[in-house]
Amino acid sequence: MENAFFTYFILFLTFGWGQGRVVRVPESPLVRVEGQAVSVRCSVSDYEGPREQDFEWKVVRGADSLQLISTFDPSYSDRYFQDRVDSGDIAVERLGDDTVELRIQNMKASDSATYRCSTPSTDSIIKGNYDANVELKVIGDSLKVSPAAPPAVVPEGGPIELRCNATLDPAENTYLSVTWSIRKGASSEDILTFGPDTGVTTGDGSRQRYADAGLRVDLQGGGAYGLVLTEARPADQGVYVCTAREWVREKGGVWQQVLERTVEMGEVQVTPTAQSLMVTVEDNSTLSVDDTLNLTCTVNADDLSALGLEVTWLVSPDTGGSPSAPRVLVHINWDGVVTDSSGLVGVSRVGVGAFRLVVRGVDRSDSGLYSCRVQAWVRQSSREWYQAADKTSAPALVLVTVIEPEFKVALGDVVTPQVSGDPTELECRVTDVLRLQDGRLAVSWHYAEATPADMPASVHPVATVDERGNLQPGDAYRERVEKGLLVLSRVEPDTFRLRFLRTQDSDMGQYSCTASAWNRGRDGSWAKSKEVRSDPLGVHWVPKNPTLSVSAQPLKEATSAGSTFEMSCQATAENLQSPGYSVLIHMEETAGGKARKILSLGPDSVLKLEEWNELGRLDSVVLEKTGATEFRFRLYGAQVTDRGLYYCDVTAWTPGPGNSWDKAVSAASNKIPVNFADTGPAFNVSIQSDAASVLPGGTAKMECIMTLGASPNAGDVSYEVRWYHSRLQSLDRPTQLATMDRLGVVRKSPRNGSGDCSLEQTDAQTFALRIHGAQERDTGEYHCTATPWLRSPSGAWTSGHDLTSDRVFLSVTFSMWDSLKLPLLYGTGASLAVGLLSILLGFVCTQCCCRNAKHTPRTRNGLMDLEMD
Repeated sequence: MENAFFTYFILFLTFGWGQGRVVRVPESPLVRVEGQAVSVRCSVSDYEGPREQDFEWKVVRGADSLQLISTFDPSYSDRYFQDRVDSGDIAVERLGDDTVELRIQNMKASDSATYRCSTPSTDSIIKGNYDANVELKVIGDSLKVSPAAPPAVVPEGGPIELRCNATLDPAENTYLSVTWSIRKGASSEDILTFGPDTGVTTGDGSRQRYADAGLRVDLQGGGAYGLVLTEARPADQGVYVCTAREWVREKGGVWQQVLERTVEMGEVQVTPTAQSLMVTVEDNSTLSVDDTLNLTCTVNADDLSALGLEVTWLVSPDTGGSPSAPRVLVHINWDGVVTDSSGLVGVSRVGVGAFRLVVRGVDRSDSGLYSCRVQAWVRQSSREWYQAADKTSAPALVLVTVIEPEFKVALGDVVTPQVSGDPTELECRVTDVLRLQDGRLAVSWHYAEATPADMPASVHPVATVDERGNLQPGDAYRERVEKGLLVLSRVEPDTFRLRFLRTQDSDMGQYSCTASAWNRGRDGSWAKSKEVRSDPLGVHWVPKNPTLSVSAQPLKEATSAGSTFEMSCQATAENLQSPGYSVLIHMEETAGGKARKILSLGPDSVLKLEEWNELGRLDSVVLEKTGATEFRFRLYGAQVTDRGLYYCDVTAWTPGPGNSWDKAVSAASNKIPVNFADTGPAFNVSIQSDAASVLPGGTAKMECIMTLGASPNAGDVSYEVRWYHSRLQSLDRPTQLATMDRLGVVRKSPRNGSGDCSLEQTDAQTFALRIHGAQERDTGEYHCTATPWLRSPSGAWTSGHDLTSDRVFLSVTFSMWDSLKLPLLYGTGASLAVGLLSILLGFVCTQCCCRNAKHTPRTRNGLMDLEMD
């Protein structure tokens, strides 16, 4: 029994203590610098009791221990530490239920000791560890940092040297790191860090630059640390800062920073090459043809020798107006390779920042504005170049003078118009030509409107024949030139002509021509050397208004229906050149009434039916041109509806641009009447109904009957019939039910909640309408409308006037007796039949079932009878 108890006790000690409370502090020793702050964390795990645990800190020196601070007892601190606890120099901060942190703000050398973190027991069984020790070693502050001031101003591409001296007491066995950073405004960025071992750490923006050797660490020994930026950039401008840090290596090889000091080295300004770059070209120059042009481009910049320069000479023509795009004349790169567009142009470097342009044998085309464009490049440590600046000098004007040719210009008229539409021809002649040599002549024509003497006249370009012989029309005359109505020609080398095939009234005014001399330059282009303008020449005539008169004459009169009507129209015009005529035939039913357009004939003899759209009579009207100014109209098979007043409306047209026509004047002729007696039949229409009322679901029939005063031949008359329905107390228009055209085709309108309808022709004069399955909505008034059609002897059909019948009323009513008599009769008959059938069945059953039954008399033995029962 004792052996078993001993065994259980050994297992409890083995497993119980191994799984008990654990208090943890950092591994010892902790090395910190005097005057700095320290934080020591203490945590507990695997405990029982409340979730929030309390902690106590003690300072242990040998066999002595002093109470430092507690999380639950404010009076726990020893009086030796009480003042520092009260001032907050020593404090404990709870980080969680199971973690606290001891904080000492200002470390002292006397603070070197062993610090013990303890937790009071809240466990039901004591197991695990309840305290842990950490050794804290406080060393002296021996870190010294002194920077060297960098250059205040550095040109772009120049080096920046950043030097910082940092030292430590070697007896402390600590390590040093130096960090260079740049501050721009409120932001700061690390450039490079050396240490705490021999490693180098670069910032995100400096990693590639360090890999390209644009950043270089310069270690001179004795605590002197240097960082060199080999090529300064505009982005390198700012305040440079040096930061020295003291480190210790704790257990596990982890670096722990114990001290840091930061000093400003100074502000560095980087002068951009674009700011210091200056490009100038010498003053303007005037040369004669075949002289040599020399221009020098001077370049100045900070640290000019460190820049790679590309020079491009540009030239643009001096137009006197808005500047035009320059062209490249010659180019030289930083290696001295020259690229030019002509063998007569060269460029060379004549000094540091001096480049000379040479153009031999200049001509008139070399005049213009010359400028020098310089592109400055900076070479990086990676041996790559980047463009730092691009600047162009102010232009220098170069004039190449030539001896101008001499000539005179005279303008004369060859053909003078008398009226509108006549041709006009003007001649521009260049005379007394001197010193033109191999040049060419060009001419421009101008037009100015005729205005009073005190009013300025606006000049419009008509057209130009350039030095190459190309025709360039003005905007206002482009269409006439394209259609061949305006012609420019060069009849001799020094004679030019302008011809209007048909002159318009708007062409009257002042005309002038300008002759210009052109010489070919060295590059093949043409340059204008001189121009002379002629005196203006007036083109005028007395305008006359065109007049037009039209006379109509009857050739055949329509005396009866079916006869032919014919009339002619004669047009007489004045003050028109080569006119064309269009004719439009009108008809008025009454004098002064609305005119109806019959047909027309255009100036190109195109015939068109206007408002003549009667079926079967499209060929009954004819309009033809029988002479230059005479037209004839013919109407076949005249009908009653053709009676009225006929006249011609004639319009005179003059030829316009191309094949178009311009309207000149219009006139109407006198009116020719067409009036004959109407001997045709007289029509009438009536309506009748077979019943005034009908039951719901019944059929109603109505007839539309035609009557004639005089019967035409069989087949020469036809009708178009339409039936309408009007509901009682309805303000809507009558509803069309069905129609039958004169060919017998029936069309029905859609019905909504009403009975169906049908329409048929029962004889030659009668048209019957039936309402099938009448409904209450079919109650109302009905009437019909008929349009008679007559066929003339020529075979053309003519419609007469619409005829409307009287109205008949149809009522759809519900009769009580009529609706109940049949059901009552059927019910009575059925009841009688069922009663008779029941009596018969009863009699049959009685005879068949009761005939064989025998009567047995009851016995007198009462007891037996009851037993049997």
